[in-house]
Amino acid sequence: MTTVAILVYDGFDELDGVGPFEAFGMAADAGAPFETSLVTLDERERITASHGLRIEPDGRLAVDDPPDLVVVPGGGWNDRREQGAWAEAERGAIPDALARAHDAGATLAAVCTGGMLLARAGLLDGRPAVTHSGALDDLRATEARVVDARVVDDGDVVTAGGITSGLDLALHLIERFADRETAEGVAEGLEYERRGERWTS
Repeated sequence: MTTVAILVYDGFDELDGVGPFEAFGMAADAGAPFETSLVTLDERERITASHGLRIEPDGRLAVDDPPDLVVVPGGGWNDRREQGAWAEAERGAIPDALARAHDAGATLAAVCTGGMLLARAGLLDGRPAVTHSGALDDLRATEARVVDARVVDDGDVVTAGGITSGLDLALHLIERFADRETAEGVAEGLEYERRGERWTS
């Protein structure tokens, strides 16, 4: 069983988180060994996403005994919103938690500007990565090595650029952690044609 936790916070972009959630759920429905949950860093009864979607998370991220895979959505970075990835990067708690989860053995996967939270944690230093096109200059200002690809898989850290790239990221990870046939079946069920280059180290 591959445990997947999608880390949500106030101001995250809905599609960044819900797209992968549905894709992993469809893979599990097809028999793939995925168990997916929506988690927060702190105890929360409700999270409000960037466009007003309200969700009730399943629980908290177990930082020191983390799931196999932590998916980090973006949102609110490019316009420096008071809630979203930019605010969480400035606050620092989520980047610190991601670093701890990574040290404890979790694979981290970021959608869109969720990658900037990984960068703020120092997890992209010296590594290939990508993010939303509007944040590439911010990513270049870090120690990351920006790659022109839709999905960048560097083993224990995976990043994807743009909002809809969350589907490409999830399909890539389904193929990686399960098999190609399952990923193709999920893409067909979503009626989604996989886009862009997948760069793998």
